[in-house]
Amino acid sequence: MQKLLTAIADLVHDDAGVTSIEYALLGMLIAIAIVGAVSAVGDSVKSMYELIASKMP
Repeated sequence: MQKLLTAIADLVHDDAGVTSIEYALLGMLIAIAIVGAVSAVGDSVKSMYELIASKMP
C-alpha cells in the first residue's frame, strides 16, 4: 500500500510533461499568428494582383 501511495505522490509532483505542454502551446500560438497574418495579407495581395491583371492588355 505504501508503494502505491509513493507512486501517486511521485506522479503528482512530476514536472516532466510541463515543458512539452508549454512548447505545444507556444507552437500553437505561433501557428495562429501565422494563419492570421496570411489571411490578412492574402486578401490585399490578391486584390493587388487582380488590379495588375486588369491593367494588362
